[in-house]
Amino acid sequence: MSVLVFLESADSQIKKSAIEALVYGRNIIAQSGGTLFAIVIGEVSNLSSAAAHGADKVLHITDPRFAQPDAQAYAEAFADAANQNGINTIVLAKSSLTDSLTARLSSLTKSTAATNVVSLPVFTKGFEVKRSIFTGKAFEWVKLTADKKVISIKKNAVEPSEEPAAGELIPFSPSLSSKAFSIQTISSEKATGEVLLSDAEIVVSGGRGLKGPENWGLITEMAKVLGAATGCSKPVSDLHWRPHHEHVGQTGIKVSPNLYFAIGISGAIQHVAGISSSKVIVAINKDADAPIFKAATYGIVGDAFEIIPKLTQALKAAQ
Repeated sequence: MSVLVFLESADSQIKKSAIEALVYGRNIIAQSGGTLFAIVIGEVSNLSSAAAHGADKVLHITDPRFAQPDAQAYAEAFADAANQNGINTIVLAKSSLTDSLTARLSSLTKSTAATNVVSLPVFTKGFEVKRSIFTGKAFEWVKLTADKKVISIKKNAVEPSEEPAAGELIPFSPSLSSKAFSIQTISSEKATGEVLLSDAEIVVSGGRGLKGPENWGLITEMAKVLGAATGCSKPVSDLHWRPHHEHVGQTGIKVSPNLYFAIGISGAIQHVAGISSSKVIVAINKDADAPIFKAATYGIVGDAFEIIPKLTQALKAAQ
C-alpha cells in the first residue's frame, strides 16, 4: 500500500496541519508497508521538513498555473500522481481548499472517502477510522473496505514527530483535462492579523460578556502575550464589534487549537460545535450555569474584567 499526502502551504511554508497529514500517512505505511509520497505545489522554503517527517518521495509541481488554488486542477493532478505511482490511499489535511478536493478525488480515483477523521486508523478488523459527525457533537467509527481510499483528517488528529526518510525530490507535470483551470480567479482577499484562526495553536475568544468593542483590548492584549489568534462569538460579529472573519462557530470558522479561551461566551450549541476539536478549552464566565462550562476542560467562574488583567499580568511574568 502506497500513500500520497498533499502538503498544502501558505506564505511559502508547508502548513503544520499538512505535516500532521504526512505523519498520519507514515503511520499507515508502518502498518501496511509501501512508499510514502508527498506532493507539493509551488516554491516552499521548508521543503526539507517533508523528508524529516518521513516522505520517501516528494512530487513537486512548479507549473505557474497552479499558483491560484483550483479544486478541479488540483484533484486531477493528485489523481494522476496516484495512477502513475500505484498509490491507493490519499491523505489530506482538512482546510477550505481540501474540503472541495475530497469528493472530486474520490470520484476521479474511484475511491471511498472518509472526512473529518480525528485519530489514526485501526487495523485489527480491516481499515477503520474514527470521524467527527454532527458538527463535532458525536463520533463514529467507519470501516473503509475499498482498495482505494481518500482520507481527510482534522487538525490534531495525530501528534507530529520526525522520522527522517529519503525525501527524493521528483519534478512532476501532471496530465490534465480541458476542464482543468476552467475557473479563473479574478481577485482574492486574505484575512489579516498577527496569527490567523485557521493556523492558530492558541485562540483567545470573547463574547457579549465583554459588553462592547471598547473593551476588546483585554482580548487582544492577552492574545499578544500568548502569541494567539483572536476570535469571537456570532453575536459579537453580528453586532459589528469584531470582523466576521473572527466568528468562531458552526456557521463561522471551526477551530482545532491546542488551547482555546472562551471569555464571556455563554456557550450556545453553535459555538460549541465550532470549538469541539480543541484539545483544551478554558471558559471564563461570571454565570456559573453558563452552558460553556459543560464543554470546558477548565472553568473559572468570575468577572472577566477582573480575571483577564490579572491572568495577562501573570502570563507576562511567567515569560
